[in-house]
Amino acid sequence: MHKAIFIPAEGEKADTLVVVFDNLDDVRQKTDRLPWAVDFISSQGWSALGFMAHGATWYRDEAVLDFFDRLKSEKFFDRFRRVVFYGTSMGGYAACAFSAAVPGATVVAINPQATLARKYAAWERRFRPAWHNDFSGRYGFAPDMVETAEKVWLFYDSRIFGDAAHVALFRGDNIEKVKCPFMGHGMLSVWRDMGILKPVVSSCIDGTATRRSIARLMRNRHTSLTYKRAVLAHLQKSKRHRWVIRWADAVMRERRGPVFVKARQEALAAIKAQRGAK
Repeated sequence: MHKAIFIPAEGEKADTLVVVFDNLDDVRQKTDRLPWAVDFISSQGWSALGFMAHGATWYRDEAVLDFFDRLKSEKFFDRFRRVVFYGTSMGGYAACAFSAAVPGATVVAINPQATLARKYAAWERRFRPAWHNDFSGRYGFAPDMVETAEKVWLFYDSRIFGDAAHVALFRGDNIEKVKCPFMGHGMLSVWRDMGILKPVVSSCIDGTATRRSIARLMRNRHTSLTYKRAVLAHLQKSKRHRWVIRWADAVMRERRGPVFVKARQEALAAIKAQRGAK
């Protein structure tokens, strides 16, 4: 159910190892591929250890747990000056959980789960196929596993209850929680549209990221059409018609788009209908 591939790098950055994990979207892809993000990691000159999962396993397999124990006992991670665990959603959970194998590591997790154990996350209803997995024991409860990490970057959409609830379970002075409202559970696609995916991830991996530098990069959301459509959808769903008009007008001052034109027309019609009803 799992595969791992180690791709050593050459050059001045080779002593940084980035451990990455598939998420559920990758599970649904073909198996004759490299693990998620390995191409990016290698292109930056870092060494990569990539994990693939062939199902909604959340990596809660004894073979995976044993594998990390073996890497630790064989001092595999000691070869590297810097070790970073990186993943999103299911892979974000794994990045947090398995960071316990390398005290002093850095963690970069996007919308991670803290656990899917019903005892702690009975409110989580999105990942039913993974409920049967055992989230106790070794590398289990992610918030406990990151206690020995040097720095933990948690990026999450604070407007999604499930994602915010998971992140709320993480506590510690080594944790940096970055709210990314309206960017969704798969926010990496929004970051890509914003042109900040590489700068954000790279700066977290190489240790140059700060709260201020990340906040500065996040300002690019105002250039992302994907982000603007997400805000529009929220305003429409909450039936804030006047705010729909304001938002559509603001967007269309920069570029016209049929989605925003239609939304504006529908909001005007809704306001007119409300007035007529009175």
